Amino acid sequence: SAVTIQPACLGLYCGRTVLSVNGSVEIYGECGVCPRGQRTDDNKICRECIGSPDRYDWLYLGFMAMLPLVLHWFFIEWYSGKKSSSALLQHITALFECSVAAVVTLLVSDPVGSLHIRSCKVKKLSDWYTMLYNPSPDYITTVHCTHEAVYPLYTIVFIYYAFCLVLMMLLRPLLVKKIACGLGKSDRFKSIYAALYFFPILTVLQAVGGGLLYYAFPYIILVLSLVTLAVYMSASEVESFKDLLVRKKRLVVLFSHWLLHAYGIISISKLDKLEQDLPLLALVPAPALFYLLTAKYTEPSRILSEGGNGH
Repeated sequence: SAVTIQPACLGLYCGRTVLSVNGSVEIYGECGVCPRGQRTDDNKICRECIGSPDRYDWLYLGFMAMLPLVLHWFFIEWYSGKKSSSALLQHITALFECSVAAVVTLLVSDPVGSLHIRSCKVKKLSDWYTMLYNPSPDYITTVHCTHEAVYPLYTIVFIYYAFCLVLMMLLRPLLVKKIACGLGKSDRFKSIYAALYFFPILTVLQAVGGGLLYYAFPYIILVLSLVTLAVYMSASEVESFKDLLVRKKRLVVLFSHWLLHAYGIISISKLDKLEQDLPLLALVPAPALFYLLTAKYTEPSRILSEGGNGH
């Protein structure tokens, strides 16, 4: 299509909307903000997002979807107590809530009624923070061109969190009231109260650091999973393979961390070259094996006793 010469459109994300198409000639509007679901091309024309999220985009969305689920599980376990038999059902309910929220979020996203979503390609970090690039041509008036250049990766997370919160408030109180008999009345709803705190925190985290998380989440997963696995094994006094087999719960935690390790490795490598990237998954058990093999040498009581003998 022919592009008519018009005054320059200032700003990194300001563009002209296509008002009409007359044959091969497009008629453009004034320079300004692009409508939702569009972003500027190289000619500063607002074009509709017609692409699909690539593998890395889906992995990012999966990470943001996992955050509330992992926090739910953590606080359910934290507040359920050792004698409570309700933890497993609450874990399953939390998984159900987040899964349904994810499916509903995809269904209400454009195109509506489909599990596929159309999106714009993320080109650079500034795409996430278009509000910081509104131009001031005369240094007095600001042309506001803030729009979602990474449509819909930024807003879809907020929609998902909203559905998670609504489903939790509809399902969890009824479940907890019926099955959490081993807990006191004040402790019964503490995992739900915790969610009322961490959902706003996650929302602010996405609003402020969404772009940073997009590029850093694979490394965040690897570091956090390594640290939490080491802390859990240390707190549970796991020093050998036999200690792991004593309780099934320890094996569940171990395999959960292995899944997180694998997710982080896949996110970093993107599995672009399967023959090179798949062997990296063999490194998943390495941290746990290293811990188990070296735990007996780093036992604090042994170090203190040997230090005492040395003196």
